[in-house]
Amino acid sequence: MIFKETKLTGAYLIETEPVTDSRGFFARTFCEQEFAAKGLKTSFVQCNISFNHKKGTLRGMHYQIAPYPEAKLVRCTKGAIYDVIIDIRPESPTFKQWIAAELTADNRRQLYIPEGFAHGFQTLEDNSEVFYQMAEFYHPESARGIRWNDPAFGIEWPPADHRIISPRDSAYEDFIP
Repeated sequence: MIFKETKLTGAYLIETEPVTDSRGFFARTFCEQEFAAKGLKTSFVQCNISFNHKKGTLRGMHYQIAPYPEAKLVRCTKGAIYDVIIDIRPESPTFKQWIAAELTADNRRQLYIPEGFAHGFQTLEDNSEVFYQMAEFYHPESARGIRWNDPAFGIEWPPADHRIISPRDSAYEDFIP
């Protein structure tokens, strides 16, 4: 695996290193030793799938507060997504900054999202599927969100003929640290 540091402290874009032959390829998507060497979480307690029928579906921006902050390892297993994370750790030098990465079934990139980040994505193709490995269990009482178009961050989303957003994700209030 190739770990590429992003401009956000603690967040990594991870690329696979496929070994190919006439049958296809083999590649690792997780190695406890390599993750630990980077200081990343190595214990994932829950895995989730998000399947999205239509291009333009936007989910996020989601996170959990203490005592259950969550780190995530995210990849797109079918289709393509524009994946966005925001550093919402007030003590961080990259506080309130965001990055985006295109994760696709073809490029097999993953995004490691540390605790204290909000996460969301917009599908770039119909029938896109996202696979999450979570370092913390879901705790509804700690679940929070940031509106996808909150002016505090100025996220530049790809154009969409029609965005599909849940009422909950559309109704988040402006971010206040």
